[in-house]
Amino acid sequence: MKHNFGAGPCILPQEVFKQAAQAVLDFNDGLSILEISHRTTEFEAVVTEADKLVKELLNVPSGYSVLFLQGGASLQFAMVPMNLLGDDQIASYLDTGVWATKALKEAKFIGNVNVVASSKDANYTFIPKDFEIPGDSAYFHYTSNNTIYGTELFETPKTSVPVVCDMSSDIMSRVIDVSKFDLIYAGAQKNIGPAGLTIVIVKDEILGKIDRKIPSMLNYQSHIDNGSMYNTPPVFSIYVSLLNLRWLKSKGGVAEIEKENKQKAEALYREIDRNPLFKGTCAVEDRSRMNVCFVMENPELEKPFLKYAEEEGIVGIKGHRSVGGFRASMYNALPITSVHALIDAMQLFEEKQAKAN
Repeated sequence: MKHNFGAGPCILPQEVFKQAAQAVLDFNDGLSILEISHRTTEFEAVVTEADKLVKELLNVPSGYSVLFLQGGASLQFAMVPMNLLGDDQIASYLDTGVWATKALKEAKFIGNVNVVASSKDANYTFIPKDFEIPGDSAYFHYTSNNTIYGTELFETPKTSVPVVCDMSSDIMSRVIDVSKFDLIYAGAQKNIGPAGLTIVIVKDEILGKIDRKIPSMLNYQSHIDNGSMYNTPPVFSIYVSLLNLRWLKSKGGVAEIEKENKQKAEALYREIDRNPLFKGTCAVEDRSRMNVCFVMENPELEKPFLKYAEEEGIVGIKGHRSVGGFRASMYNALPITSVHALIDAMQLFEEKQAKAN
């Protein structure tokens, strides 16, 4: 058995894989999901249900649109300022890691950017606190979970300006108050579905307020007006995401999966703090539930432990090159049994080292 801790594209429920595989062979009376037109009533029903489930699972208030787009979060880095940042305005950004940095880099191509705070000097091992967001900002942008560094913001920063959030790696993992946000975007390949789909939840009233001419494909309003079908959408990714959203609802929704995610994270962090061979890499109060980053006290033991873990069926735990060590990504579909398998491997490796010494 493989225990998949990959950071993304990542683990999805086995029942979703099976249903998706069947749909590739026969989705509708002998036709594959890969070959049907996105204009058919059958696929329109898929998009309608997916839209309904996103709104239901996240309790999205009225006045918001849900969009199923392409291009990943990386395209959103440019679409957000293109749609929301006027030529004479300044957007405020919180710099908490690689993806936050890339977002503000793209925004600088569009307009003026103000970095309210950064933890770059500490290799992004913590979330900056007590920063001020200028009240005249066009919007405030932050990344809720930093996959590479293992930090997460659980509280939405308080501000009077519109709030934009990249929730690519923790959306659907915990209960959020969507009304506190004006635009949320998320690459699907963590907790929603396979790569190729990007979810956008946008408050309708914040659009259409700048004079800039926006190419149709980069204009949120184009996609709203056409029900996410301005161009051919990522049909298969949307369908698999629908299956996964159904799975999440069947488990009791976001509130229930949050309980499981808390249990998984607490168990692994408890072992990291107990085991003398390992240590966490970021501030305890900012520890992510989705991406647990840790290293060995003795760096020379990292390769031996990685090899040992792989022999035990544990895959995807090698840390990002900018941090090193290990990263255990624990998205919604990862069962707690896999977390215990990793903990067992850490304890057995500890015993081996004790005997060797």
